[in-house]
Amino acid sequence: MPAVAPRSGEAIFASGERVNSELFTLTYGAIVRQLLTDLEDVDQVNKQLDQMGYNIGARLIDEFLSKSNVSRCVDFKETAEVIAKVGFKMFLGVSAAVSILDAEGTTCSLVLEDNPFVDFVELPDTYQGLHYCNVLNGVIRGALEMVSMKTEVTWIRDMLRGDDAYELQVKLLKQIPEEYPYKDDE
Repeated sequence: MPAVAPRSGEAIFASGERVNSELFTLTYGAIVRQLLTDLEDVDQVNKQLDQMGYNIGARLIDEFLSKSNVSRCVDFKETAEVIAKVGFKMFLGVSAAVSILDAEGTTCSLVLEDNPFVDFVELPDTYQGLHYCNVLNGVIRGALEMVSMKTEVTWIRDMLRGDDAYELQVKLLKQIPEEYPYKDDE
């Protein structure tokens, strides 16, 4: 990880304004329930949650960069560590474990130690195709795209579906070159 205090995400979380976790969980649940009612198709709800998350991530990255004092990451593994240890801690109060899944270092797994989105949640059999926390996929994808990384984020394991953990796979598709709107005319 870059030169960041190991507790920086925790310190930011502790010092920031927070909403009651039960209110957060119930509000998110109400949003998911309303989407299920309105769209009547689990696949469309999954896409909508991902898109909502993408929009959130595209905006959260500014707050993350301004408050975390994280320097530029040197590779994708370091980026994943910052997401897991600083980003998740800063915004959700939880951490994740990171493991690299390929030799190129372009695919990693984030295993959440806890998931504040799922308190009080049980999925009925009719919604087993629902990725209830798909908003997290979009948040990660949106935030990384704003720092020039096009990624694909998918759920590998989900305790709401009977798995033993919450695990996201993040795959770096390409590094987007930075473009500057103005050229220096010298």
